[in-house]
Amino acid sequence: MSQFSIQRVRSLKALRPQIFSLRSSGFSTATSPSNKQDPPRVPNLIGGTFVDSQSSSSIDVINPATQEVVSQVPLTTNEEFKAAVSAAKQAFPSWRNTPVTTRQRVMLKFQELIRRDIDKLAHNITTEQGKTLKDAHGDVFRGLEVVEHACGMATLQMGEYVSNVSSGIDTYSIREPLGVCAGICPFNFPAMIPLWMFPVAVTCGNTFVLKPSEKDPGASIILAELALEAGLPKGVLNVVHGTNDIVNAICDDDDIRAVSFVGSNTAGMHIYSRAAAKGKRVQSNMGAKNHAIILPDASEDATLNALIAAGFGAAGQRCMALSTVVFVGDAKSWEKKLVERAKSLKVNAGTEPDADLGPVISKQAKERICNLIQNGVDSGAKLLLDGRDIVVPGYERGNFIGPTILSGVTPDMECYKEEIFGPVLLCIHADSFEEAINIVNRNKYGNGASIFTTSGIAARKFQNEIEAGQVGINVPIPVPLPFFSFTGSKASFAGDLNFYGKAGVNFFTQIKTVTQQWKDLPGGSGINLAMPTSQKA
Repeated sequence: MSQFSIQRVRSLKALRPQIFSLRSSGFSTATSPSNKQDPPRVPNLIGGTFVDSQSSSSIDVINPATQEVVSQVPLTTNEEFKAAVSAAKQAFPSWRNTPVTTRQRVMLKFQELIRRDIDKLAHNITTEQGKTLKDAHGDVFRGLEVVEHACGMATLQMGEYVSNVSSGIDTYSIREPLGVCAGICPFNFPAMIPLWMFPVAVTCGNTFVLKPSEKDPGASIILAELALEAGLPKGVLNVVHGTNDIVNAICDDDDIRAVSFVGSNTAGMHIYSRAAAKGKRVQSNMGAKNHAIILPDASEDATLNALIAAGFGAAGQRCMALSTVVFVGDAKSWEKKLVERAKSLKVNAGTEPDADLGPVISKQAKERICNLIQNGVDSGAKLLLDGRDIVVPGYERGNFIGPTILSGVTPDMECYKEEIFGPVLLCIHADSFEEAINIVNRNKYGNGASIFTTSGIAARKFQNEIEAGQVGINVPIPVPLPFFSFTGSKASFAGDLNFYGKAGVNFFTQIKTVTQQWKDLPGGSGINLAMPTSQKA
């Protein structure tokens, strides 16, 4: 049977051996592929059934630590995409009229199943994405928190009521679902980002079409299987795969009412403009250049540990990674100690128990990161620590970059202007606190910014003046828990309503306002063509 053979999978039971054979194989870490069998094909989920795409085109899903082909993800055909949207559209009327308490119970079961299979999910993420197992568990857990928050949708979706706004007239508002919604996911958080999207959307009463990253789709498939096991009805959640063509199809389809996206600025602005031009709601989380201002009075040991963790965790492949440090005053001693601590980090395959950071996602990503590092050197920055030539024994073919630190960086350098998305920490010097704030605010991105200080006055000034959506005070990665919202701003976000929290619920719902009157009108009152008011005549 050829690798492009067509196989329809009629049930989850039939699918399980194919999709989760990866788990039982032990994730071979050999330096060259040893499996002679064709890698498994990642299925679509359409109308409650996992089916193999009829497309003859596919993309290899590659383990970034070994270069082994883990699976093949098909480029979903236009007919299959239309079938997924149609299934979501057909499921919507019944699902929107399902009591919110029932929808909540599905999410309660879903979160229980995620906890049950968290090790399976983490292992899949590490194999396909490269991050350490510990970080992969965190990936799942941060998404799980959003699922748990969605379990309180009955309260989150409450409307407003005013009795007797006029004589015998009441007015109330209710929040209703939009219809078919869609999500387009990045590679860096294969579990968390899908869980930012569809649990909130479907618990609000919408149906959903999910497009995982083609680089690591496995976690989305596992989550979709768990959602069905939790009781999500057929067609409420659908999964399709692909690249530009499927993204454009999502933007253009008249039956899709809202689009959620996380990823690069180039893709994010394309999706925002194209989908918004079709009248869709869009929430688009994009690039970042997150700064930390370090004042001389900061607690040294805690601050250094925070900078190392936030700068190099997940190999820097986080939209909230702390990539730029602005030292106020003399920074020489800080930089020397930063280098010492960064040198102690262990770079290895994410499955190895001693790994602090794993590989970056692809050879192309590694090349881009290395080029930006070299750009910094060529532009006059000092390379305090160079991780470009690191070799990991047993994983010589992996996409590894060790912790890298550049000092003397200036805002006009390409390495500063571009989001590096790798384990690279840039150090900038400022003579004053005011200059440091200006450096941060002049940057086009506004995802997050932090300050490290023991001065409440300085912290208050920073909080008030800094132009970033998420602010940390002695906190390096100020990502809010789900009862707040992820509030990136400036070039880091396009749209009006952010992810999860109250904003996320508002994004996936629309307000309907009802004005009602239940009273007997006096006979012979006649017809009044004047504009109604709340005032008595």
